[in-house]
Amino acid sequence: MEANDQSRSARKHRAIMDAATQAFMAKGYAGTSMDDIAKLAAVSKQTVYKHFADKEKLFAEMVMATTERVDAMVALVADIPADADRLEENLTRLAGQFLAAVTRPQVLQLRRLIIANADAFPELGASWYEQGFERVLATLAAAFQRLADEKLLRIDDPLLAAHHFSGLLLWIPVNQAMFHGGPQHTQEDLDRYATAGVKAFLGAYR
Repeated sequence: MEANDQSRSARKHRAIMDAATQAFMAKGYAGTSMDDIAKLAAVSKQTVYKHFADKEKLFAEMVMATTERVDAMVALVADIPADADRLEENLTRLAGQFLAAVTRPQVLQLRRLIIANADAFPELGASWYEQGFERVLATLAAAFQRLADEKLLRIDDPLLAAHHFSGLLLWIPVNQAMFHGGPQHTQEDLDRYATAGVKAFLGAYR
């Protein structure tokens, strides 16, 4: 019986988290109530409060749960082959995968939500950045250092190079999405940004 109770509680917790994600994404933090979340999760408001003391704690858990998705991106950027003949090809493939992951509508929407509430929850925003995008940059920096050790790149500051690489790729599509409220790019655009970004990066660091 106890195991069934725990399983039922876990299902309700997951339902509340899913409902909170849907509500916060659609209405923002200020526009979402615990009543909204309870209705979407098909549970009572008392059940929501049993799992989460208040809306702030629920919002924080929802935001930080998304950092788990970064693991796949960390693994992706860590695995750049040290192949001089195919360096541009390999980096362009990585750039395309990187762009595809970071410019997904849900990721852009989450980014806008966190930025919109950064003044109210600065520590949450900082934690999300550190456990998310900053982990990717640190891993990319280590990969670039490895390529520099193999004499494929010329890098004095690997972390700065990682920022340059990601900035060359993301500046246009992410800024457009932030100001327009959603993605403005096509797949053809992303392919062009990947190719041009890698050429510019190698022009500086090869």
